[in-house]
Amino acid sequence: MRAPEPAFFELRNVRCAFGGLVAVDDLSFALEQNSIVALIGPNGAGKSTVFNLITGIYRATSGTVSFGGRSLAKLGTHQIAALGIARTFQNIRLFAFMSALDNVMTGRHARMQASLADSLLHTPRQRREERRVRERARELLRFVGLERSAGDDAHNLSYGSQRRLEIARALASSPTLLLLDEPAAGMNPREKDDLIALVERIRASGVTIVLVEHDMKLVMGLCERVTVLDQGRKIAEGTPAHVRADPRVIEAYLGASDP
Repeated sequence: MRAPEPAFFELRNVRCAFGGLVAVDDLSFALEQNSIVALIGPNGAGKSTVFNLITGIYRATSGTVSFGGRSLAKLGTHQIAALGIARTFQNIRLFAFMSALDNVMTGRHARMQASLADSLLHTPRQRREERRVRERARELLRFVGLERSAGDDAHNLSYGSQRRLEIARALASSPTLLLLDEPAAGMNPREKDDLIALVERIRASGVTIVLVEHDMKLVMGLCERVTVLDQGRKIAEGTPAHVRADPRVIEAYLGASDP
């Protein structure tokens, strides 16, 4: 009898504690490849902590985090990125005085093959790779709608454009799993519509996406499954319609008067 295929991505019984503070408590969920899912909950629920656990910024106190059947427990952030996991941050973390193009190029670092010696000596190998990385960065700027801003410093871009630039930089590492931490924060309605279209294009390219997001209209309209956290514990999981109707979710997050 053949062994079952490992989950594309899975957290199993994960706990993360900082001294006496338990940020994530006995959390389990799995992701299907090429899906769009959301992780929601009130402020302090542990959502960003989960992203930090997945990407190696934090270590789980107990439980397992696995990607394609491989444990991420002992891997560093660059090793996890090289496996195909990328993220954005709740607070934008761009190089403010670098061009949009150069910001995206930095996202390719985990995939570059040229050695330190190649870089120091500007060998033909290094120059060829630099050209490839630059062209890929231009492609990604076109993909997110920022091709005309390639030469602009990041701090000169609008807030919504900076959000899209962060996504382009994350995509530069060629991820198969993309974590977006509050990507719609600070966006106007038009920018949110553009974001939804962008996320759908990213999924169409073969990338699995997890959103941490407070905009419930965006979550309910875009995501296929939703996991809800409250005080570090999972209180609900399922389709958007199922989660929206769950009394525990209404009480903990959506609010009893939510339409």
